[in-house]
Amino acid sequence: MISPTQADRLRIVLVRTRNPLNIGAAARAMSNFGFRRLRVVNPFEVAFREARSAVGAVEVLAKAEEYKTVAEAVADCAQVIGTTAGRHRELKHPLRPLNQAGELVKKHLLSGPVALLFGSEKVGLSSEDLSHCHWLIHIPTQEAHLSMNLGQAVAVCLYELARGATAKRSSKVLKLATAGDAERLTGSLLHALRASGYVKPGSATSTEDKVRRLIRRLNLQPDDAEVLLGMLRQILWQLTQQEK
Repeated sequence: MISPTQADRLRIVLVRTRNPLNIGAAARAMSNFGFRRLRVVNPFEVAFREARSAVGAVEVLAKAEEYKTVAEAVADCAQVIGTTAGRHRELKHPLRPLNQAGELVKKHLLSGPVALLFGSEKVGLSSEDLSHCHWLIHIPTQEAHLSMNLGQAVAVCLYELARGATAKRSSKVLKLATAGDAERLTGSLLHALRASGYVKPGSATSTEDKVRRLIRRLNLQPDDAEVLLGMLRQILWQLTQQEK
């Protein structure tokens, strides 16, 4: 079984959820398997209010945290993992089946907070949402019915994490920069790229997603992220001086 400390470090993040039954089912599954940290990003407000009365999940929903953006919701997490059916879209991230992903998630939970993202019922996670992720999980399903109901998907993922042996801490656990650190680095790099003329008109959104994915693939340690951020700030200062 997963340890209480590991369970407390997992953040379940529901992005743009619209159905109160799905929010309630997700919270109920969290309560079933001992997870408490629910975060919602731009939920359909009426659905979120209705879901708060879900039987068996009142405590989880009462303490749920609401955010405007994915970046804010995952800022304290060293690993951000998205969920997707995956087979009918072009993905830019490593994609792991749930049975392999479970053990890796538990290992990351030994060293710090981890966010597990679930998208909206209709379209799942957008390309921008996925750009905040380090890698992705998919639940193996039949080709004729690739996507699962949101509440069921949350329950299946949490069952996989809760079952089996607890991951053991190795003698040396690598601490990684948080998503908030990575996002600050992403912002500074994008600022420098715009100032240098690298970002072309009409390509800003795709460039931002590419840069965000690149920074997360580096899996930087906190000190390295701070050094790179300092370098970029100096470059930006020099570019600013040249414009004067």
